Amino acid sequence: MKLPNLLATKAGRLTAFFALYMTEGIPLGFTATAITFQMRNEGVGPAAIGAFVASLYLPWTFKFLAGPFVDVLSSDRWGRRRMWIIGTQLLMVGALMAALPVNFSTELRLFTILIFIHNVFCATQDVAIDALACNVLEEKERGLANGLMFAGANVGQAIGGSCVLYLLAWFSFPTTYYFVAGTILAVTVFVAVPMREPKGPPRPPSDDDPFTRAAKEVFTFIVAAFRAVFLNRAACLGLAFALLPAGAYGLGLALQSTLAVELGMNSTQVANLNIVTTLVNAGGCVLGGWMSDRFGRRRMLALFVTSMSIPTLYLAMVMYRHHWIMPIDPNLVDRPVPAPALVAAFWATSIAYAVFNGLMYGTRSALFMDITTPAVAATQFTAYMALLNTVISYSAAWQGFAVERWGYPTTLAIDGVAGVVGLVLLPLMKPRPKPAPASAGAEG
Repeated sequence: MKLPNLLATKAGRLTAFFALYMTEGIPLGFTATAITFQMRNEGVGPAAIGAFVASLYLPWTFKFLAGPFVDVLSSDRWGRRRMWIIGTQLLMVGALMAALPVNFSTELRLFTILIFIHNVFCATQDVAIDALACNVLEEKERGLANGLMFAGANVGQAIGGSCVLYLLAWFSFPTTYYFVAGTILAVTVFVAVPMREPKGPPRPPSDDDPFTRAAKEVFTFIVAAFRAVFLNRAACLGLAFALLPAGAYGLGLALQSTLAVELGMNSTQVANLNIVTTLVNAGGCVLGGWMSDRFGRRRMLALFVTSMSIPTLYLAMVMYRHHWIMPIDPNLVDRPVPAPALVAAFWATSIAYAVFNGLMYGTRSALFMDITTPAVAATQFTAYMALLNTVISYSAAWQGFAVERWGYPTTLAIDGVAGVVGLVLLPLMKPRPKPAPASAGAEG
């Protein structure tokens, strides 16, 4: 049976990009949720888990370096972007299978390296998918397509996180690697392989070899990004704002997974929490973007960022009240049993945080678009997005370190306070007014 070329129709294109983005979310859900859950179950400490999660986001920080190579090292015969998408998906599966026999309890460094390589391929795939979308999506379908792409990423995270945790009720953890690899391969076989990408525009002639051309494009990107963020005050302050936490981060990173294990939650309970927070977060992104359009971008962002600290600080207070301070080995004999009120507070604050985090996420992206100079939009906006991934990486690292030294309540309190520091920059980040349209009688 011949599989359809999904790029040939509008419905097919929307389906294809939903599925392709799903393959980006699956590895993130698996590594950041399922694997960190299993790590803590096997006694890996919060600091080590925090460093592991930090490494997951580093390839996404530097993914812009892959762009020129995706552009230059390609073939119209195989599809300039399709070739990279299929290749990186196969390499993602290969790296995952290489990590399967590695015991992360005793060989964490090797395991981290292999998963880091896996995420390098995943981030490169993202570059190729976005480039393909820019080339084949019609202008009138881009808004819906982007919404579906984000939804696909969230569904992927639920598959890689919640579904894997549900499977632990019947299968051993190593078996779930095959499930994750199988879902990625299914998209490769049924979506990516049958795609027929239209030929791109002719490339400008060059005497340089492809690698030299790609290196020159990387240098051009870096220079353009540097100039873009210093074009005006709002753009320059946007750089600083992107490097600071936009709200508390603890209840959205490894700290949440490690704490869930210590509070006695099993894989099914963590899966339930993960799927609820993922869906709530996705809905918040859409609602936050709409509210920022209606009531003002910076005003709403300040409200949402501040609100993210409320459940974080509340959980810190409840943990302190119940004397749940330092990490506790889940395999410890006669380990203390958490009070039901503490577990209930953890559930409530995790869901409340997901609401505010989603509201913030959509609004923050729109703000960066507001302060981006149209002439260098792709370069400047990509630079901002890269810095946001840097914040996620260093936040996961410092929180794991802090939990082992100062305990959960202190770490959460620092996280809640640090999350609002960047708000002092918002009043100064007013975009330049758009130029007035030319009069009807003006020429040229």
